Amino acid sequence: MKIRFLGAARTVTGSCYHLISDGLQVLIDCGMTQGKNANEINRMPFPFDPKQIDCLLLSHAHIDHSGLIPKLVKNGFQGKIVTTTATADLVEIMLYDSAHIQEKDAEWLTKKSFRSGKDQVFEPLYTSEDVAASIPFFDRKQYRTIEDLGGIKYRFIDAGHILGSGSLEIWFKSDNGEKKIVFSGDVGKNENPIIQDPEHIAEADYVVVESTYGNRLHRGMEASIDEMVDAIKTTFKRGGNVLLPAFAVGRTQDILYILNKLIREKRLDDLDVYIDSPLAEKATKIYMAHPEFFDEEASNHFRVKSSAGMRIHFTTTVEESQKLNKIKSGAIIIAGSGMCDGGRIRHHFKHNLWRPECSLIFTGFQVRGSLGRLIVDGIKTVRVLGEEIAVRSKVYTIGGFSAHADQKELLEWLGSFTNKPEVFIVHGEENVALEFEKIVNEKLNLKTRVPSKGEEFVL
Repeated sequence: MKIRFLGAARTVTGSCYHLISDGLQVLIDCGMTQGKNANEINRMPFPFDPKQIDCLLLSHAHIDHSGLIPKLVKNGFQGKIVTTTATADLVEIMLYDSAHIQEKDAEWLTKKSFRSGKDQVFEPLYTSEDVAASIPFFDRKQYRTIEDLGGIKYRFIDAGHILGSGSLEIWFKSDNGEKKIVFSGDVGKNENPIIQDPEHIAEADYVVVESTYGNRLHRGMEASIDEMVDAIKTTFKRGGNVLLPAFAVGRTQDILYILNKLIREKRLDDLDVYIDSPLAEKATKIYMAHPEFFDEEASNHFRVKSSAGMRIHFTTTVEESQKLNKIKSGAIIIAGSGMCDGGRIRHHFKHNLWRPECSLIFTGFQVRGSLGRLIVDGIKTVRVLGEEIAVRSKVYTIGGFSAHADQKELLEWLGSFTNKPEVFIVHGEENVALEFEKIVNEKLNLKTRVPSKGEEFVL
């Protein structure tokens, strides 16, 4: 088997790995790049012929793993897109949302061009029609069931990252008999709200493992919750709002669950929480439709119908979103995008970020080059929607809410292999992946590589 590392190699986004085995061609993920130069990278031709790809195995729904699927189909892919049931539900709404954003951005850029007299027409990377053409290719599978692709076998196990997320075990034939390669996908941290903890795997010959937080430890969940409680109470005492950029799928549902629990436990008073994301509303409904993926605590929690004093307001229209700008204090506003490069959070920045009585809480990873990362790194002013906005709000970075395993948990996941697999370290910024490689060498004594984009290996 040959493996080519086409994305998330010495960077965090754009996951895509190309397997070739006895004429069978398989992709693991087909993700969109985010951050600096993302538009140019996403528009580049695929480094393979989409018509020759027999199957795409999709680890989970996040757009940096799934976002180029419509482009793949548009370019001639005719194979199966195999994933779990919940991922198939989530990725459909995410791809439609992605297409909608691109269509609107292209329309805005074209109008801007015409106004300046250039008459340049901008095209979206893909459209809603391209998404609709992709949906029939999805093939839904359950966890822990071994499937045959005709040349290789595979199965998904629970990665514990978001609803339906999977690690992949793939068995293939070699000159020395059957071998196995494992793709971690995004490994969840232990005690993630709502879903099960990640499953461990006993044996493999090769492992492709993510390293998003390979150089750091998360704060404990209880300490993170304490910090969130303090941030909310302090902000409301100052007379401000709490802005919470969050991914519509996964993070928003976790935060709602935690806030509801805090009110029930009387650690917070009644709250008005505004979810300014039609995508988040749809994703929340999908979460509630898949209780089979919940852990025991979440299952028991959702059996109680009371909202415990948390008033959740979903905004569906632009007009409803704009009305939130009139709220000067006492609101928690959750909006996308999680890294602040797009979505409605930018409008709330315009009306709140410059106010010292407000707070901005980051609960997820901010990729290098993103607006969120600039703010986390301490920039004093940011350009938002064509205006320079001062960053005067109190900024909190609460890593314990991340859905990714930290260094300790990644080492535990790798350490569960009873043999000594060869390890490829991906999905981490270059300095992080290289640092994690040293730690894996020292603590687990495993042979490791940190592949560069485009690099290939024969297994």
